[in-house]
Amino acid sequence: MRLYSASSEETLRARKLLADWAGEGFLTQEQYQRLKQETVCELRTTNIFLRIVLFLFTLISVCAAAALFLSVFLPHSSDQTNGIFLLICAALSYAVAELAVSQGHLYRYGIEEALAVCSVGFLYAGMQAAFFSGTSYSPNPNAFHSLVPAVCALFSLWIWRRFGLRYAFPAAMIFAVFLPAYWTSSHSAQHVIVSLVYAIGLIGVIAVRSRQHSDYGGDDYSPAEAFLWLGIYLAINLQLSSLDLPPHWWGGGTRAVSEFASSFYWTTWALTWLLPPVGLVRGLRRKDRFVIAVGAIVTVLTLVTNKPYLGWPRHTWDPMLLGILLAAIALFIRRWLAHGPGGIRAGFTAARLSGKDKQWMNASSAVFGLMTPQSITPSPQTTSPGVRFGGGASGGGGAGGDF
Repeated sequence: MRLYSASSEETLRARKLLADWAGEGFLTQEQYQRLKQETVCELRTTNIFLRIVLFLFTLISVCAAAALFLSVFLPHSSDQTNGIFLLICAALSYAVAELAVSQGHLYRYGIEEALAVCSVGFLYAGMQAAFFSGTSYSPNPNAFHSLVPAVCALFSLWIWRRFGLRYAFPAAMIFAVFLPAYWTSSHSAQHVIVSLVYAIGLIGVIAVRSRQHSDYGGDDYSPAEAFLWLGIYLAINLQLSSLDLPPHWWGGGTRAVSEFASSFYWTTWALTWLLPPVGLVRGLRRKDRFVIAVGAIVTVLTLVTNKPYLGWPRHTWDPMLLGILLAAIALFIRRWLAHGPGGIRAGFTAARLSGKDKQWMNASSAVFGLMTPQSITPSPQTTSPGVRFGGGASGGGGAGGDF
């Protein structure tokens, strides 16, 4: 099912670890060069900046080519004809993406990623235009119309497994969010359905991860599990999943109570307090950084949305108190880990053991520098042309004058 062989991906992972260890001083340059020669891989990779540039260039080029073809050869065609053309574009984009990997040996190169993304976009637009463009809007749910997001969700999952693109998995989750609206008009039922869909996916991911015995095998499933934990939490937290509610946080959460049954509302409130510790325990047991990070994020979100849930008024000093609390917890955990035997407790340490974080920080600094060049570029200094330094003289050489 996977387009890349396991040995090739393991070799690339080993090369990244070698570069990381050499950068941290764990390997000498001679050792690094010798081990690097032993981990030669045929896959072609690039850095993150060129990857983004190639992704955007390919994405714009493919979309522009499809739009140009439509405007030149099909200027007055029907929606069904345009939809069929977009479906053909989806098939061509996916086929070229497969060829780019199988023949060009591209791996996270940006080009094959953009082609795969275009195939999903063309599929969605093509199905919508070909099958449902002439149907009139009806407020009543129609299960047949859910075919488009369902197919796109399954296709996104296929791309996630086939190409190993991590962002294809949350794309499938986003498509799944729109499914319940075609099945029922009850907002409570929609939240429950989305939660159940994500919970079923979470059970499946956990079952697959439990059968894997290597750290490498769980690299793809770790972000997927973290996204599912986050998706379940967002689905049950009514203060976050309803987009029109955040503007009313400062005035309380009475509006949310009126939109849902009282028993359902307070059940979701209780679940927002139960889910974060469960996710944190799961992440700590597996030493999974993604799941631990999501557990910490949803814990903060629970603290932030607790007052709106209870209908209590918000105050301007609430963020300050939350920041003090989080800083105190972080300092306590850091000191607690540092005072363990050798600075380690249960396999966790506060010391930085890898250069990955430093690399991401350097990349983020470069991106922010490109986004806000005026904040780091010094302003030109004004000089007064009439001011001169003069009157200096060097003794012994007979030289004197202005300098």
